[in-house]
Amino acid sequence: MEGDSSDGFSLAPEEIRPYNFEPLLDNTQGRNGSESEDSEDSDLGLNDEENAVGGIATRRQNLAWCVCERCQVMETDEECLCCHEIAPILEKIEAKHLKCITEHDGFQGNCLNIDVLEVSMYEFIDTDGPLDDNEPIHQLYRYLAYRRFTRWIWHILGKRRRKIIPACVVSKIRQTFPSESYAGFKYPRL
Repeated sequence: MEGDSSDGFSLAPEEIRPYNFEPLLDNTQGRNGSESEDSEDSDLGLNDEENAVGGIATRRQNLAWCVCERCQVMETDEECLCCHEIAPILEKIEAKHLKCITEHDGFQGNCLNIDVLEVSMYEFIDTDGPLDDNEPIHQLYRYLAYRRFTRWIWHILGKRRRKIIPACVVSKIRQTFPSESYAGFKYPRL
C-alpha cells in the first residue's frame, strides 16, 4: 500500500522530528567498559538536566571521554573531544589499526614536519600577505598545522566553516610548537 503509515517509514510532515533517528549516547559505561557510579555525578554538583545531556558538562572535570588515551582537558567543553568521536578521523585510525590519529604517518608528515609547514607558510604569505617581523614562528606553525589537519580530514570546508579539532591533536601540535598562551577554538565572526 502506497502512502500507508502503518509500516513506520512514511510519516506525515508534521510527524518528522529533528534528530529522530540519531543514536542516544549511553553514558552508563566508563572508558574500561565498567558501569560508572551515580555518586560521581552528584559529587560534581551536576543536576539531572546536565546529566541528561550525556555528560558533556563533566568533560573538563576528567578524561573519561578520551578513548585514545592521549587527550588532555581543554579550555572549553566543546574542545574536549577525542579523535575516536569524529567519523572521518576514526576511519583513518581503523584503516591503519592505530590507537590515536596522532600516531598516523599522515598526521606526522602533514602537521608536524617543519619542512612541510614551511612550504605552507610560503603559500600562506602568498595569499594572505607578508608576516610581521615579530610574528612568533611557533604560533604560525601551530596555526598552519591546524589548517593542514583540517584539510587532511575534511578536505575543503569553505569560508567561515570551522571544525573542532580533537584534544589529542591540539595537544600534540602544542607540544611540538609550544607557546606561553594559546587562543583555543573560536567560532567565525558573522
